[in-house]
Amino acid sequence: MLAAVRTFCRLTSRPSTLCSFNRHFSASTSLMSVKFFESADDAVCDVGDGASVMVGGFGVCGIPENLIAALSRRGARDLSVITSNAGTDHAGVGVLAAGRQISYMTVSYVGESPQVEHQFLHGELEVELTPQGTLAERIRAAGAGIPAFYTPTAYGTLVHRGGEPMIHDSHGKVIKASRGRESRIFNGRHYVMEEAIHADFALIKGWKADTVGNVIFRRSAKNFNDPMARAARVTIAEVEEIVEAGEIRPEDVHVPNIYVQRVYKGTKFEKPIERRTVKGHEVESDLDPVKERIARRAALEFKEGMYANLGIGIPTHATNYIPKGMRVFLHSENGLLGLGPFPEEKDIDPDLINAGKETVTVIPGGSFFGSDESFAMIRGGHIQLSILGAMQVSQSGDLANWMIPGKMVKGMGGAMDLVASHSKHTKVIVTMQHTAKGKHKIVRECSLPITGKMCVDEIITELCVFQVDSHKGLMLTELFDGVTIDDIKEQTGCAFNVSPDLKPMQLIDIPH
Repeated sequence: MLAAVRTFCRLTSRPSTLCSFNRHFSASTSLMSVKFFESADDAVCDVGDGASVMVGGFGVCGIPENLIAALSRRGARDLSVITSNAGTDHAGVGVLAAGRQISYMTVSYVGESPQVEHQFLHGELEVELTPQGTLAERIRAAGAGIPAFYTPTAYGTLVHRGGEPMIHDSHGKVIKASRGRESRIFNGRHYVMEEAIHADFALIKGWKADTVGNVIFRRSAKNFNDPMARAARVTIAEVEEIVEAGEIRPEDVHVPNIYVQRVYKGTKFEKPIERRTVKGHEVESDLDPVKERIARRAALEFKEGMYANLGIGIPTHATNYIPKGMRVFLHSENGLLGLGPFPEEKDIDPDLINAGKETVTVIPGGSFFGSDESFAMIRGGHIQLSILGAMQVSQSGDLANWMIPGKMVKGMGGAMDLVASHSKHTKVIVTMQHTAKGKHKIVRECSLPITGKMCVDEIITELCVFQVDSHKGLMLTELFDGVTIDDIKEQTGCAFNVSPDLKPMQLIDIPH
């Protein structure tokens, strides 16, 4: 069977002939509707100007690199691209942006592609920034035939109220902003309505497909590839291997063939790595005693058997101080539960990264899943602790950490989803330096666009610890050795209360 499919692909090498056959074949029969290609150019031959295209991957992990290259060669213009993030300037969706092929992008994070950020800030690209979990659910909903849904994510932010920058002029002035979204209250809590998002094509990257089109993914490369496969009119799966039907056990299939229309077997995969991180290689923040102090205090928040999600930077480095023998399941929003330490050089795997795009390992008992399920865990309140960084935190617990208008637009990534999980079952902690270049970061009201309203439970800085009550304000509960209450007053931009049980800041011991 597989040999016959390959023979057909060789005999029909001209794109126009192949595309014509595909349209006829799809319309004339319901048997074996999945078609196989040995050329990436043939697989995307009818992705034309103005098409909407979902592109799988997280960073550059699990990207359909050969299909992206083929679409770049094809030169289709005015594309509307839906993707988790913009990759880099040399890999992933960034390649299409560099070729000025994209006019509209729906994305959660553009931080690693200066090209995309530049085009956005200079009026060359329209961007709809969407919380990562909301984006995953909008895609999942499309594949499930659900036109819209309500989510607590982003309530009270620019995403909900409207006013989020979408188009700038050449001087960086916002000339088009997002419209507000409908909201409702269920069981006393505010929710925002989000609509499903479909596409003409989905370009996804699988590990293996069988000869009837079932697809499986490898490790954390499942990410956005999984929900995207179900949400497009035509799903094109780029895979590393094609096996005979039956070699993938039915219980192991990730994407059933009913969702897949085309399969392309790649012949060359670079599998780029954004942050090649290995065990024993210290990074700058490891060497910074101020950041180390914050991380050591944050590590005291871990409890045996806890499920926790940690942002990049200081939160991630708190894991260096988890007491030996304590079991903590670390969750990564790109689809991994049970993060382990950085790998040895010999064990680096481009299909195994964390949300910071760093190479990692997975502990025994860990698991992989798609981005839609990952954020369902967060939104559903199954994560007991989230630790994030911040640009500003207000006295009522509002958080701002995703945008400086006109200067920096990285995107919110998964942060809005993480803080929306705040509840009596989930604790949200901010770790950050107390001031930035002499300016207050703990303020009466956030001047930057907020990530979440009244969502922070605790603030840990190098000087102190505040407990946050959304109605009563800040309570100073711990002071670092040598720091006075007057020091905190001077470096804090709002009023606060002092606990009658004020204690010295405790730091977890450095492991030997």
